[in-house]
Amino acid sequence: LHVRYVLNLLHETRKHLKQLPNINHVSTCYSEEVTVCGDLHGQLDDLFLIFYKNGLPSPSKSYVFNGDFVDRGKQSLEILIILFAFLLIYPKEVHLNRGNHEDHMVNLRYGFTKEVMQKYKAHGKKVLRMFQNVF
Repeated sequence: LHVRYVLNLLHETRKHLKQLPNINHVSTCYSEEVTVCGDLHGQLDDLFLIFYKNGLPSPSKSYVFNGDFVDRGKQSLEILIILFAFLLIYPKEVHLNRGNHEDHMVNLRYGFTKEVMQKYKAHGKKVLRMFQNVF
């Protein structure tokens, strides 16, 4: 995704997240079902498998993602882009909790920093700084 769109997505995501309380309460009274996911760790195929088996987020399909979206795998960036887009489209049905891998020091050690710098070369530092702001 072009850097301009990534930065725009990150800006809108940060703006949305700042309005939310630290603790979110998720109810099944509207959708009757909530899918809880954790530890994607940059494995985009895992996210696609979850959506294949459970359906895409929608007003009738709520999701809670319990952090550790990044590091270790090679497609952390793509996972975040997809999750942030769904969060903005369905803010009442998609919930993102921060994990210990959504941290600058952990990203340096386990690969997310390197991934962003490789994929966005000249704009990598700016993109990474914006991700850290969102985290």
